[in-house]
Amino acid sequence: MSIRKEKQEELERRMKKLGIEESDLNEKFILGSGKGGQKVNKTSSCVYLKHAPSGIEVKYQQSRSRELNRYYARKLLCEKLEEIIYKEKSEKKKQIEKIRRQKRKRSKRAKEKMLDNKKKKSEKKQLR
Repeated sequence: MSIRKEKQEELERRMKKLGIEESDLNEKFILGSGKGGQKVNKTSSCVYLKHAPSGIEVKYQQSRSRELNRYYARKLLCEKLEEIIYKEKSEKKKQIEKIRRQKRKRSKRAKEKMLDNKKKKSEKKQLR
């Protein structure tokens, strides 16, 4: 499986916009690990990227394909660099924070207010 030419060109434009040069990247291929059996364990499909000027390091191994992993590692590097430059959180981090807020325990006052509203609604229903 390979990446479409349009996607590759879009990534190259994004890297150019952020000032990421291929010569600034230190790329290594590491022996894979995890699920995938024998094929993963004996091929170096895990991609490690280090952007020398910023010091950002990225390690990526989602696919068994080295080509796909190289593409997604560069994409992840761009996201991390954009987050630092533009100081805006990535969509992924926003989603994680949203879930964390939803799961967070209510304060005592908020819980009392919610229970009080429930009690009023139930009294209103009983009058029907």
